[in-house]
Amino acid sequence: MRLVFAGTPEAALPSLRALLASRHEVVAVLTRPDAPAGRGRRLVASPVATLADEHGIEVLKPPTPADPDFVARLRELRPDCCPVVAYGGLLPQEALDVPAHGWVNLHFSVLPAWRGAAPVQHALLAGDEVTGASTFRLVRELDAGPVFGVLTETVRPDDTSGVLLQRLAEHGAGLLVQTLDGIADGTLEPRPQPSDGASSAPKITVADAEVRWGEPAYAIERRVRACTPAPGAWTTFRGKRLKLSPVRLAPRDPGLGAGQIRAVKDAVLVGTGSDPVGLDAVQPPGKQAMPALDWLRGARIEPAERLGDRLGDRLGGER
Repeated sequence: MRLVFAGTPEAALPSLRALLASRHEVVAVLTRPDAPAGRGRRLVASPVATLADEHGIEVLKPPTPADPDFVARLRELRPDCCPVVAYGGLLPQEALDVPAHGWVNLHFSVLPAWRGAAPVQHALLAGDEVTGASTFRLVRELDAGPVFGVLTETVRPDDTSGVLLQRLAEHGAGLLVQTLDGIADGTLEPRPQPSDGASSAPKITVADAEVRWGEPAYAIERRVRACTPAPGAWTTFRGKRLKLSPVRLAPRDPGLGAGQIRAVKDAVLVGTGSDPVGLDAVQPPGKQAMPALDWLRGARIEPAERLGDRLGDRLGGER
């Protein structure tokens, strides 16, 4: 089949590579416009655009997928099907109607669970033991179209959203190719999603990534893993942000209140709403990430200080 592939971030690259190696023809890619990146904030092409350029494939970067010039070009390309992996834009009905076999999305959850922009992060936040990926036909309602295929993936205890997403992206690429093969051969028909079991996975914001030390330790540990690497888990210390790498559940220490810090042998413990957690690495403002013990020695913390404080409120309090 003739394909126009839609995708933007690194997570879309395994699928694009798999399609380029398949029996199908990728005639163009649709991706988000170049975006500012780095300290210089210069415009940088998306990972999908870069890979397409390397293979001499036409790259479409409309400001919005509703752009009339884009829709016109899509019609000129005459795709049989348009596979989608993390494109990042809502497609209008006039674009959805162009390919004969529609738009087939690879979504990183077992639908109808975790419909939305951040399914992997929400699976980790919820403590799911199993997640997966689904291929489905795009419809106007968010992630609600009929499903072609599903794979499942065990969530490992140390998975961050970045690690789990990469694994799903690699495994999901094969599922997407198999789905398109079945569509081309006429051997695969989608099935409606179950009417129950739907859950929402909206984008995780920087505010969502703030650790609330009054929560139980397991919830804090999940939040940090879910927000690693993006948007990055953080707390405050002396009124400034302190970035956190994944934390470890630690033995109970009844003397630690929420947010209180204590060095124990070779570990730095922080109190929570239940048991403490152990800090691994932290990143103070304007500095590189460093072991938590090194940061603690340099910070010279006073007994009353705690994580989660605010400027002008050095005694902090739980959030």
